[in-house]
Amino acid sequence: MRAFDDTPTRARLSADIVRVGQWLHQYQYIDGASGNISARLGPDQILATPSGLPKGQLSPEQLIIVNMRGEKVGGLPELKPTSELLMHLEAYRRRPDVNGVVHAHPITCVALSIAGISLAECVIPEAVVVLGLIPTTPYATPSSAENQRAISEVIVSHDALVLQYHGSLTVGRDVMEAYLRLETLEHTAKIIALTKLLGGGPALPPEQVAKLIQTRKDWGFARPGDDEDFCVACGVCHASGQPQHRPRNSQPVWDDSAVSDEDRLVRVIAERVRQELQSQPR
Repeated sequence: MRAFDDTPTRARLSADIVRVGQWLHQYQYIDGASGNISARLGPDQILATPSGLPKGQLSPEQLIIVNMRGEKVGGLPELKPTSELLMHLEAYRRRPDVNGVVHAHPITCVALSIAGISLAECVIPEAVVVLGLIPTTPYATPSSAENQRAISEVIVSHDALVLQYHGSLTVGRDVMEAYLRLETLEHTAKIIALTKLLGGGPALPPEQVAKLIQTRKDWGFARPGDDEDFCVACGVCHASGQPQHRPRNSQPVWDDSAVSDEDRLVRVIAERVRQELQSQPR
């Protein structure tokens, strides 16, 4: 087994992984020794964080190399591969374009998945462009082949996944892009969570989503299956020759002509609570 090999490629990827690990800890996307990060080092080699070490305090020599069969082929002898290695390897196998994978436990994403609130909505313009629709995979035991199977099909057509009760998986052309997609994912989750607390709000109209989808294509973010996803979830179906329509749940709840007296009362109470909270001394 090789010791730490400070080649230029490995040194650069190691520095990126260490930096991302520090950000994951700093911004509370992970806790303790949880989470894991990897980068494609070569056709049959993956540079990855080891198991059992806090990702915010890693040094480059603590990273290990595994092959696509999950066998350790480089790194300090006492360190073992991350327990979530199967999930990382599946992403690399299914996505030749992916060179970086980040698995984290973002608080709001996990909370929404437990509450049964999906992020597969057309609400945040930036999320539509950068991430597309964000699926939530069914619960699977962490660190298991079951978890690998849970992401196997869906990772083909998505760059950001919510793992129900567990965390997130984001991928990118490099590890930095995978991390930035995690930031967008959790930022989106926070906005949706706050919107739900305030009583909800309208989805973007299909004609506006269509413009964002075109931007997504122009910027090179589009993935296979986008047209079907956006048709089902957001009513943007004209591209495939189907009639354009609004999803059943997209009626704006703040449109006074469309809501009941009870809904108006909830709106008034929510606004009063918001004002009271803002007036409290800090």
